[in-house]
Amino acid sequence: MVGLAGVFFGVLVGWIIGSQQGSPRVAAPAPAAQSASAQNSGAPPPPPPLDEARASSMKTVAQQNPNDADTRIQLGNMYFDAGRYQEAATWYEQALRLRPKDANVSTDLGIAYYYMNDPDRALAQFDKSLAIDPKHAKTLLNIGIVRAFGKQDMKGAAEVWQRILVVAPGSEEAQAARQALDGLRSAHPDLNIPPNPGQSGTPKGPAE
Repeated sequence: MVGLAGVFFGVLVGWIIGSQQGSPRVAAPAPAAQSASAQNSGAPPPPPPLDEARASSMKTVAQQNPNDADTRIQLGNMYFDAGRYQEAATWYEQALRLRPKDANVSTDLGIAYYYMNDPDRALAQFDKSLAIDPKHAKTLLNIGIVRAFGKQDMKGAAEVWQRILVVAPGSEEAQAARQALDGLRSAHPDLNIPPNPGQSGTPKGPAE
Protein backbone atom coordinates (compact mmCIF):
# COMPACT_ATOMS: atom_id res chain seq x y z
CA MET A 1 0.00 0.00 0.00
CA VAL A 2 2.95 2.34 0.62
CA GLY A 3 4.13 2.08 -2.97
CA LEU A 4 0.65 2.63 -4.29
CA ALA A 5 0.20 5.70 -2.10
CA GLY A 6 3.41 7.11 -3.56
CA VAL A 7 2.15 6.60 -7.10
CA PHE A 8 -1.17 8.26 -6.39
CA PHE A 9 0.39 11.03 -4.34
CA GLY A 10 2.28 12.30 -7.35
CA VAL A 11 -0.71 11.90 -9.66
CA LEU A 12 -3.56 13.32 -7.63
CA VAL A 13 -2.07 15.95 -5.35
CA GLY A 14 -2.80 19.40 -6.70
CA TRP A 15 -5.77 18.40 -8.85
CA ILE A 16 -8.81 20.54 -8.24
CA ILE A 17 -11.66 18.32 -7.12
CA GLY A 18 -13.70 20.53 -4.88
CA SER A 19 -16.01 23.31 -5.93
CA GLN A 20 -15.08 25.83 -8.58
CA GLN A 21 -15.67 28.64 -6.09
CA GLY A 22 -12.94 30.01 -3.84
CA SER A 23 -9.72 28.11 -3.19
CA PRO A 24 -9.41 24.62 -4.69
CA ARG A 25 -10.05 21.61 -2.51
CA VAL A 26 -7.99 18.45 -3.03
CA ALA A 27 -8.20 14.91 -1.74
CA ALA A 28 -5.08 12.78 -1.39
CA PRO A 29 -3.82 9.86 0.72
CA ALA A 30 -3.07 12.17 3.66
CA PRO A 31 -5.90 14.34 5.07
CA ALA A 32 -4.20 17.69 4.61
CA ALA A 33 -4.01 20.43 2.02
CA GLN A 34 -1.21 19.82 -0.47
CA SER A 35 1.17 22.03 -2.46
CA ALA A 36 3.74 21.74 -5.23
CA SER A 37 6.51 21.50 -2.62
CA ALA A 38 4.72 18.55 -1.03
CA GLN A 39 4.76 16.72 -4.34
CA ASN A 40 8.54 17.10 -4.50
CA SER A 41 9.27 16.23 -0.87
CA GLY A 42 6.66 13.49 -0.49
CA ALA A 43 5.40 15.04 2.75
CA PRO A 44 2.39 17.34 3.04
CA PRO A 45 2.98 20.75 4.60
CA PRO A 46 0.74 21.86 7.44
CA PRO A 47 -2.36 23.77 6.32
CA PRO A 48 -2.16 27.56 6.48
CA PRO A 49 -3.69 29.14 9.60
CA LEU A 50 -7.22 30.48 9.39
CA ASP A 51 -7.63 34.24 9.03
CA GLU A 52 -9.66 34.54 12.20
CA ALA A 53 -10.56 38.20 11.70
CA ARG A 54 -11.90 37.57 8.21
CA ALA A 55 -13.76 34.48 9.35
CA SER A 56 -15.36 36.40 12.21
CA SER A 57 -16.45 39.16 9.84
CA MET A 58 -17.94 36.67 7.40
CA LYS A 59 -19.76 34.86 10.20
CA THR A 60 -21.42 38.14 11.10
CA VAL A 61 -22.51 38.55 7.50
CA ALA A 62 -23.89 35.00 7.45
CA GLN A 63 -25.79 35.51 10.71
CA GLN A 64 -27.31 38.72 9.40
CA ASN A 65 -28.28 37.07 6.11
CA PRO A 66 -29.84 33.66 6.79
CA ASN A 67 -30.39 33.04 3.06
CA ASP A 68 -26.81 33.88 2.01
CA ALA A 69 -25.40 30.65 0.61
CA ASP A 70 -22.32 32.23 -0.97
CA THR A 71 -20.89 33.50 2.32
CA ARG A 72 -21.42 30.09 3.90
CA ILE A 73 -19.61 28.41 1.00
CA GLN A 74 -16.70 30.83 1.40
CA LEU A 75 -16.55 30.09 5.11
CA GLY A 76 -16.58 26.37 4.36
CA ASN A 77 -13.71 26.86 1.93
CA MET A 78 -11.72 28.90 4.45
CA TYR A 79 -12.09 26.34 7.22
CA PHE A 80 -11.32 23.49 4.82
CA ASP A 81 -8.13 25.13 3.61
CA ALA A 82 -7.10 25.64 7.25
CA GLY A 83 -7.54 21.91 7.90
CA ARG A 84 -10.54 22.47 10.17
CA TYR A 85 -12.80 19.99 8.43
CA GLN A 86 -15.55 19.67 11.04
CA GLU A 87 -16.19 23.41 10.91
CA ALA A 88 -15.93 23.37 7.12
CA ALA A 89 -18.57 20.64 6.99
CA THR A 90 -20.90 22.69 9.20
CA TRP A 91 -20.78 25.63 6.81
CA TYR A 92 -21.13 23.44 3.72
CA GLU A 93 -24.15 21.77 5.29
CA GLN A 94 -25.75 25.16 5.90
CA ALA A 95 -25.00 26.26 2.33
CA LEU A 96 -26.41 23.04 0.92
CA ARG A 97 -29.67 23.50 2.78
CA LEU A 98 -29.99 26.85 1.01
CA ARG A 99 -28.76 25.54 -2.34
CA PRO A 100 -29.71 21.84 -2.42
CA LYS A 101 -29.03 21.38 -6.14
CA ASP A 102 -25.40 22.56 -6.01
CA ALA A 103 -23.29 19.50 -6.82
CA ASN A 104 -20.06 21.40 -6.14
CA VAL A 105 -21.04 22.21 -2.56
CA SER A 106 -22.32 18.67 -2.03
CA THR A 107 -19.01 17.27 -3.21
CA ASP A 108 -16.97 19.66 -1.07
CA LEU A 109 -19.03 18.45 1.89
CA GLY A 110 -18.23 14.85 0.99
CA ILE A 111 -14.51 15.66 0.83
CA ALA A 112 -14.73 17.23 4.28
CA TYR A 113 -16.34 14.04 5.60
CA TYR A 114 -13.50 12.02 4.08
CA TYR A 115 -10.92 14.14 5.88
CA MET A 116 -12.93 13.62 9.07
CA ASN A 117 -12.08 9.90 8.69
CA ASP A 118 -15.62 8.99 7.64
CA PRO A 119 -15.27 7.50 4.13
CA ASP A 120 -18.70 5.88 4.21
CA ARG A 121 -20.37 9.22 4.90
CA ALA A 122 -18.24 10.80 2.18
CA LEU A 123 -19.33 8.20 -0.37
CA ALA A 124 -22.98 8.64 0.63
CA GLN A 125 -22.64 12.39 0.08
CA PHE A 126 -21.01 11.85 -3.31
CA ASP A 127 -24.01 9.71 -4.26
CA LYS A 128 -26.18 12.74 -3.53
CA SER A 129 -23.93 14.83 -5.80
CA LEU A 130 -24.38 12.33 -8.62
CA ALA A 131 -28.14 12.41 -8.09
CA ILE A 132 -27.89 16.13 -8.90
CA ASP A 133 -25.44 15.67 -11.80
CA PRO A 134 -24.65 12.07 -12.86
CA LYS A 135 -21.71 13.28 -14.97
CA HIS A 136 -20.07 15.48 -12.33
CA ALA A 137 -16.43 14.73 -13.01
CA LYS A 138 -15.05 16.10 -9.74
CA THR A 139 -17.42 13.88 -7.80
CA LEU A 140 -16.41 10.82 -9.80
CA LEU A 141 -12.72 11.53 -9.28
CA ASN A 142 -13.33 11.88 -5.54
CA ILE A 143 -15.29 8.65 -5.35
CA GLY A 144 -12.30 6.84 -6.81
CA ILE A 145 -9.92 8.47 -4.33
CA VAL A 146 -12.09 7.58 -1.35
CA ARG A 147 -12.60 4.03 -2.59
CA ALA A 148 -8.86 3.61 -3.07
CA PHE A 149 -7.63 5.20 0.13
CA GLY A 150 -10.62 5.17 2.45
CA LYS A 151 -11.93 1.71 1.58
CA GLN A 152 -8.90 0.02 -0.06
CA ASP A 153 -11.23 -0.88 -2.94
CA MET A 154 -8.83 -0.58 -5.86
CA LYS A 155 -11.07 -2.29 -8.37
CA GLY A 156 -13.98 -0.02 -7.45
CA ALA A 157 -11.71 3.01 -7.79
CA ALA A 158 -10.64 1.88 -11.25
CA GLU A 159 -14.24 1.42 -12.37
CA VAL A 160 -15.29 4.92 -11.39
CA TRP A 161 -12.15 6.51 -12.86
CA GLN A 162 -12.86 4.77 -16.16
CA ARG A 163 -16.36 6.20 -16.04
CA ILE A 164 -14.85 9.72 -16.04
CA LEU A 165 -13.13 8.91 -19.34
CA VAL A 166 -16.54 8.18 -20.86
CA VAL A 167 -18.61 11.06 -19.48
CA ALA A 168 -15.94 13.82 -19.45
CA PRO A 169 -13.05 12.65 -21.66
CA GLY A 170 -11.55 16.10 -22.23
CA SER A 171 -11.61 17.28 -18.63
CA GLU A 172 -8.73 17.80 -16.21
CA GLU A 173 -10.32 15.12 -14.05
CA ALA A 174 -10.09 12.68 -16.96
CA GLN A 175 -6.39 13.46 -17.32
CA ALA A 176 -5.90 12.74 -13.61
CA ALA A 177 -7.98 9.58 -13.91
CA ARG A 178 -5.89 8.28 -16.82
CA GLN A 179 -2.68 8.76 -14.86
CA ALA A 180 -4.22 7.20 -11.75
CA LEU A 181 -5.37 4.20 -13.76
CA ASP A 182 -1.92 3.75 -15.25
CA GLY A 183 -0.42 3.92 -11.77
CA LEU A 184 -2.94 1.42 -10.48
CA ARG A 185 -2.17 -1.00 -13.31
CA SER A 186 1.53 -0.72 -12.53
CA ALA A 187 1.06 -1.24 -8.78
CA HIS A 188 -1.65 -3.91 -9.05
CA PRO A 189 -1.30 -5.91 -12.30
CA ASP A 190 -3.31 -8.68 -10.64
CA LEU A 191 -6.47 -6.56 -10.90
CA ASN A 192 -6.44 -6.94 -14.70
CA ILE A 193 -7.79 -3.42 -15.22
CA PRO A 194 -8.94 -3.11 -18.85
CA PRO A 195 -7.46 -0.46 -21.14
CA ASN A 196 -8.86 3.02 -20.88
CA PRO A 197 -11.75 3.80 -23.25
CA GLY A 198 -10.24 4.67 -26.61
CA GLN A 199 -6.90 3.11 -25.65
CA SER A 200 -5.62 -0.01 -27.35
CA GLY A 201 -2.65 -2.23 -26.77
CA THR A 202 -0.66 -2.55 -23.56
CA PRO A 203 -1.18 0.34 -21.12
CA LYS A 204 1.85 2.51 -20.57
CA GLY A 205 3.30 3.26 -17.16
CA PRO A 206 2.40 6.29 -15.05
CA ALA A 207 2.56 9.57 -16.89
CA GLU A 208 5.30 11.95 -15.94
